[in-house]
Amino acid sequence: MSPAAAPHVPVLLDEVIAGLAPHTGERHVDGTYGAGGYARAILATGAEVIAFDRDPDAIAAGRQTGGERLTLIEDRFSRMADHLDQPVDGVTLDIGVSSMQLDRADRGFSFQADGPLDMRMEKSGESAADFLNTAAEEEIANVIYTLGDEPKSRRIARSIVAARPLSRTAELASIVRRATGHKPGDKKDPATRTFQAIRIHLNRELEELEDGLVAAEQVLKPGGRLAVVTFHSLEDRLVKRFLKARSGSAPSGSRHIPEVRQAGPQPTFGKVAKPVRAGAAELARNPRARSATLRVAHRTDAAPWPVNRKGSS
Repeated sequence: MSPAAAPHVPVLLDEVIAGLAPHTGERHVDGTYGAGGYARAILATGAEVIAFDRDPDAIAAGRQTGGERLTLIEDRFSRMADHLDQPVDGVTLDIGVSSMQLDRADRGFSFQADGPLDMRMEKSGESAADFLNTAAEEEIANVIYTLGDEPKSRRIARSIVAARPLSRTAELASIVRRATGHKPGDKKDPATRTFQAIRIHLNRELEELEDGLVAAEQVLKPGGRLAVVTFHSLEDRLVKRFLKARSGSAPSGSRHIPEVRQAGPQPTFGKVAKPVRAGAAELARNPRARSATLRVAHRTDAAPWPVNRKGSS
């Protein structure tokens, strides 16, 4: 974003701030700094913000603008507990790819403009080109089917393998369109699902979300607020399932049979509010908000649940 451009406004901003209710003297974690929209709004209330981002470009841009009461940390939000010396009053997570990443063709997240087939949030490790040029056809098909909900995943994977090596986003988008029989003017570009699936796989986004929710449970003080914005059903399902379990709302026995509470971890979050979605006014301003879902929960004073090897319950 150029210096003259208007500041990026994240989705459901008013609703996130209402759910967090930050105020002077509080300390909040913004786990996905991105272009800094949520962090700026929290700072405007007088609270302190410790912001994380795994993308070095986001941290570099944030340090140029800086500001009092803002601490920027280049790391995954799942590791927030490693960087905090005391509990915090709020944690915000905006899951998935940022608008800043999508808008830059050189990052390779989008097919709207041609760029290198990259998609790495941390700008290190295996790229999309590396994966697509070396993975077995069956693995590629499974990733596209599972993480992209793409019914023609096997046909797409077969076409990708036949066209290897790939190096550009335009190449991949063209292959997907041909494999799925896409016609110009069709309502939705089928490349959307394949790009989403590959990006989620490369960056281990669902595993990061699972571990990040556990980390938030560990760092929030009693009464602390957790706000999570997701953009598709795989993410939202993880958040919903986590909060349902941690709030003690998981299904129990029949209402006709008295519940026998088992000894074990106590609820670490209170009753979870209903999910919030964008209203008509925001959708008119920002079509990306169409798929956004916000869930807010309040931390109890119970001890965090034990963490297993994967970082979830």
